[in-house]
Amino acid sequence: MSAKRIVSLVPSITELLVDLGLETAIVGVTKFCVHPKHLRKNTTIIGGTKNLRLEVIRQLQPDLILANKEENVREQVEALAAEFKVYTSDIGNFDEALSMIKTVGELTDRLPEAEALITQINQAKSRFEAVKPNNSKPYRTLYLIWQKPWMSVGGDTYISNMMQIAGFENVCRDRQRYPELSDAVIQSLAPEVILLSSEPFPFTEKHISGLQKLLPEAAILLADGEMFSWYGSRLLQAFDYFTSLRLRI
Repeated sequence: MSAKRIVSLVPSITELLVDLGLETAIVGVTKFCVHPKHLRKNTTIIGGTKNLRLEVIRQLQPDLILANKEENVREQVEALAAEFKVYTSDIGNFDEALSMIKTVGELTDRLPEAEALITQINQAKSRFEAVKPNNSKPYRTLYLIWQKPWMSVGGDTYISNMMQIAGFENVCRDRQRYPELSDAVIQSLAPEVILLSSEPFPFTEKHISGLQKLLPEAAILLADGEMFSWYGSRLLQAFDYFTSLRLRI
């Protein structure tokens, strides 16, 4: 049976729901659910991804809540699961992202739409791999998500898996989760490329010069964090973006 009152606790899954034709079924989203832009005006804001307003969610009486193991706080999700139907995704790589899309399609009676989306994403990935030079070595890359302290992504993250697919060798792949790095460690990693993510820290052009002093030889680029970390229908755009990003190096 199709869900009629959905609460999404995950920005990338909110976007996915809309692209599956479920916008009118969404009754609650987080303040970080920024795509599509108009959605937050028409639905109830239920807090941030890590500080949910449980009472507001209860008042919405959802018949399906969509959460994520990393994005949301376990205790809050467990409290909701005791009262409502909750699907908690756990996504560490591209294949798991596609599995999540299929599961959401099954839970919302949108399986044909979900399978069509998966086909389109795989086609986009194939086009990207066809134009990526086979003999090119992946760029040794440092992906930064935070400043003061510097923070990067370990090899066990979804972002690291997407970096690998995009042709960027993660210099922190031997570390776990989101390691903190000193200036000296960054220099010792000797990346060829540094990607400054647009989220969660909003890196801008002004942050490039300081890093350039640390690593004069490195190519330092601003990167759209959504393309590396959003695991829903945003994947449709990711591979064309990776192509354009590589051309900037």
